[in-house]
Amino acid sequence: MGNLVAIVGRPNVGKSTLFNRLTNTRHAIVSDVAGTTRDRQYGKCEWCGHEFSVVDTGGWVVNSDDIFEDAIRRQVIVATEEADLVLFLVDIKNGVTDWDEDVAQILRRIKLPVILVANKADNNEDNYYAADFYALGLGEPHTISAATGSGTGDLLDLVVETLPNTDKEDLDELPRFAVVGRPNAGKSSLINAFIGEDRNIVTEIAGTTRDSIYTKYDKFGFNFYLVDTAGIRRKNKVTEDLEFYSVMRSIRAIENSDVCILMIDATRGIEAQDMNIFQLIQRNNKSLVVVVNKWDLVEDKSQISIKTFENAIRERMAPFVDFPIIFASALTKQRIFKILETAQWVYNNRKARVGTTKLNEVMLPLIEAFPPPSIKGKYIKIKYCAQLPDTQIPSFVFYANLPQYIREPYKRFLENKIREHWEMTGSPINIFIRQK
Repeated sequence: MGNLVAIVGRPNVGKSTLFNRLTNTRHAIVSDVAGTTRDRQYGKCEWCGHEFSVVDTGGWVVNSDDIFEDAIRRQVIVATEEADLVLFLVDIKNGVTDWDEDVAQILRRIKLPVILVANKADNNEDNYYAADFYALGLGEPHTISAATGSGTGDLLDLVVETLPNTDKEDLDELPRFAVVGRPNAGKSSLINAFIGEDRNIVTEIAGTTRDSIYTKYDKFGFNFYLVDTAGIRRKNKVTEDLEFYSVMRSIRAIENSDVCILMIDATRGIEAQDMNIFQLIQRNNKSLVVVVNKWDLVEDKSQISIKTFENAIRERMAPFVDFPIIFASALTKQRIFKILETAQWVYNNRKARVGTTKLNEVMLPLIEAFPPPSIKGKYIKIKYCAQLPDTQIPSFVFYANLPQYIREPYKRFLENKIREHWEMTGSPINIFIRQK
């Protein structure tokens, strides 16, 4: 079960630099101009065998006509409602500012663990200035330099120590399906259509995460948990940015599920927000079923056929194209049964096992016919392959004499061949190349 860590602070204290440092990426654009971060950044951080998600709250300042402070105050409130731990970043060079005091005031009221992080401590003298931040009433400031990385190891130790332990109470080994999508794509309607009439057979178990509610569904021969994120709690008087919320919620739901049912609004086509959520699903190695909702509302079906719409979706989501797409309507309940059947089928594909002998019989002749391209005059030979036991998703290992020379496109070729011969639709596949 993933923990969520939110980085908050006023503009230009180095939130994006810290985000990049923690996630080992360069996703967030870093510059000296305040408010550069316009996208909501989300990434994974691994430290000493612990994995958690990091959200950089830069760029949630939506309406430019909003008073800037208000916008920052709002993102802090929203972030704290969804996260398990908050890193409050301040700038050691500037000392305590009014904005810092504003943010600290909000953070002192919440019941979440907050770690105060004094950034830009580039040399030892700077550490002495950290004492000023005791005034914020949030305990000891931890000095780091996100740019050089000094102090970040100790910070991560502290984060891992402080995070609540969320080993999930074992919900019986039933599949968990999450319905995700951008606001207004029809998630609630779909969940209501599933659960609808006979609410009595459905039991709700609130997950360890304060948000994802597991709804047990056992009728019509199905047995699974719905990870429900739609409309879970009414937010008290926070005029929050809806899109940000839906992303925070989606992160939660996606991490707690096995199969994600991604809802796309047929009347609006595929939007950037849909792609963001799709990338979250991929990054978390979850199985995927795409549901095009509101198909009954598309007026001119002569103009756009199901085929063209499908192709458009697969084109946007390439290179991963092996997933089912269902055209449905949550309102008229058209094909919603099909959605459940498909989700169940995709979940079973996730558990697919291929015998080693069979795998070698099929794959080795194919590899012989299309060997990896030779690099620097060296010929690459793959002699043997097997499926790894007990993995979350189907994972295959190929033993080669020079594994370092096998590139992404060839791995994709191997993956496609496996998909052609065995049913793994909707499920991601891992391909590893090891030294034989």
